[in-house]
Amino acid sequence: MIDYRPRVPLRIYTADKVLIGEFGEERRNVLRFDEIPDVMKSAILAAEDDRFYQHGGIDWMGVGRAALANMTHMSKTQGASTITMQVARNFYLSSEKTYTRKFYELLLTFKIEATLSKDQILDLYMNQIYLGHRAYGFAAASRTYLGKQLGEITTAEAAMLAGIPKAPSRFNPIANFERAKTRQGYDAMAQEIVVKSALGTPAGGYAIHGEYAAELARQLLYGVYQDNVYSRGFNIYTTIKSTDQEAAYLAVRNGILDYTRRAPYTGPQGQVDLPAGIENDHAQLDSILDDLQDKYPDTGDLLTGVVLDASPNQIRVARTAQQIIDVNDKRALKIVARGLVKNAKADVRIQRGSVVYLFRNGDYWEVINMPAVQAAFVSVRPQDGAIQAMVGGFHFSDGKFNRVTQAWRQPGSAFKPFIYASSLERGLTPATQISDEPFVLTAAQTGSKPWTPKNYGRTYEPMLTMRQGLYKSKNMVSIRIMQAVGPKYVQEYVTRFGFDKARQPAVLPLALGAGSVTPLQMAGAYSVFANGGYRTEPYLIDYVTDSTNKVIMRAKPIVAGDAAARAIDARTAYVMNDLLRGVATSGTGARASRELKRTDIGGKTGTTNDSQDAWFAGYTPDLVGIAWMGFDKPRSLGSGETGGGASMPIWINYMRTALKDKPIVPPGPAPSGLSRINGDFYFDEFPPGQAIARVGLPA
Repeated sequence: MIDYRPRVPLRIYTADKVLIGEFGEERRNVLRFDEIPDVMKSAILAAEDDRFYQHGGIDWMGVGRAALANMTHMSKTQGASTITMQVARNFYLSSEKTYTRKFYELLLTFKIEATLSKDQILDLYMNQIYLGHRAYGFAAASRTYLGKQLGEITTAEAAMLAGIPKAPSRFNPIANFERAKTRQGYDAMAQEIVVKSALGTPAGGYAIHGEYAAELARQLLYGVYQDNVYSRGFNIYTTIKSTDQEAAYLAVRNGILDYTRRAPYTGPQGQVDLPAGIENDHAQLDSILDDLQDKYPDTGDLLTGVVLDASPNQIRVARTAQQIIDVNDKRALKIVARGLVKNAKADVRIQRGSVVYLFRNGDYWEVINMPAVQAAFVSVRPQDGAIQAMVGGFHFSDGKFNRVTQAWRQPGSAFKPFIYASSLERGLTPATQISDEPFVLTAAQTGSKPWTPKNYGRTYEPMLTMRQGLYKSKNMVSIRIMQAVGPKYVQEYVTRFGFDKARQPAVLPLALGAGSVTPLQMAGAYSVFANGGYRTEPYLIDYVTDSTNKVIMRAKPIVAGDAAARAIDARTAYVMNDLLRGVATSGTGARASRELKRTDIGGKTGTTNDSQDAWFAGYTPDLVGIAWMGFDKPRSLGSGETGGGASMPIWINYMRTALKDKPIVPPGPAPSGLSRINGDFYFDEFPPGQAIARVGLPA
């Protein structure tokens, strides 16, 4: 027992040492005795064993008191287990209720008292007692239930935690807050207590929403250590920046909610029967609302409620019998107006008994559906690929599918920069004039069926320069560039950015992003532009320590500047940076530079056929970010939904935090072999007169 080593779970941290995940059968935070606050020690002694420092393991006064109380009540209402007896029971004995077990418990109790000091016994108890929700020890319980370190708790919170050991399943504050309060019996309960949920979110003891990154880190280390990863006390320190991560979470969540508000209201989540006058029967109403949580649980800040009354001017929603919320702001009512009109369809109508989700939008409440659409965001440091933030969907518990790494989607126009880059090393320049006229390809030309590509909005111009074509995201220009350099060449060329050759077919629709990519691949690919032409691999784990804090694994990332990492010509990277900065200041991505008030942003929007995928890929020299939105089962986001309208706001809202107080980085000097002539760039081997001047136009 002196050498006691608990099963310590796998813990995952951000780069700045903020805990974002914990995996294992048991949650533990082992503290030294002198690290446990006195208020917690006092609360435990008062609740469990107030004569702990006076008795020798068995409190005979307590035994007598319990026997008298039990005879008086003719039932076993009080016990007399001391802290030492509980330590003996928890370490060595089963929970079976037999006289033999009780006898051995007494022997072990005396042995423990003879071997260990009182402080050592209390230390063991406080670090190993089970307190519900996989929490072992009061430090773990404090983080699980209160979302804070044990040293930060108040007297009232200590009293609540001290009341749990008698019956962890019934007296923990998540299972039943009222029972937990009753169990304390402290005047300190007049203090406010904020109880958190145990869902692996900030409300479950974590300071930020890093679930997707934590799960990916777990998977990566599990691949090395298998099941041992859960009990050997490993600590994974990721490359995630906590402030960036929370900014990404909020950006994705708000982006999805904004889309849900724009989309047509589809009706309540469900319907329950509410008897007349149930508002006056609090117990029955609370019972109905409790049952609803099983089928329609709260999800983060989306809160389940049932409608008591609805009209075009107000919706009254019950969260509990004591908490009735009036939704009456005109902005909120506009979102669900089609469900409040007299002739509303049955499946859309909001009425008494409708099950809805509530969301607190600033200073007013609104009714909003659980989003069906999804989004993802990832950011990386282009110099070495370190992932700074990762959000794989609206809510982690909903399937745990990480769209950053697992969703293979068409990138649309966000892929065009790679087509343009391939042409620069074949003699095209930003000044090359290219036809924007529509055309038709026959089945013989496509190898399958006829194809009539179109520009977005079906607007065409006789001719555009390459630069103008990218600024305006013209499909005809991109296709003609690919025709000029050849589909096979483009297919090979894009692998330099980390794309899978098999997922990028050597056909002309690839010029419009008809291949398949993940957001993480896009982050790595755009990093090549941001860092001057080097391919760096995105990575998540910086280093791993064991239970003694010895580093057992450390990342060795490829760094921009290493000759072996060169992916594209430095001149190509420089010209593409210039073009993409233009897109972000004067083209389809102009909103990004305008809202962030920066001139060092490059980026490209992407929207696929029928608006099934919406992208914005953008970067500064020090940070690349990729935002995607779509449905898991591809379908249209709706008329008018584009990368610029759906995904760019996610990117902007993230960068507003990530780039705060970061200086604007001006373009560096042009690399050797690149000249500016007549206002645009030319490779020295392709000067005016030798570079390709026209594509798809009469000579």
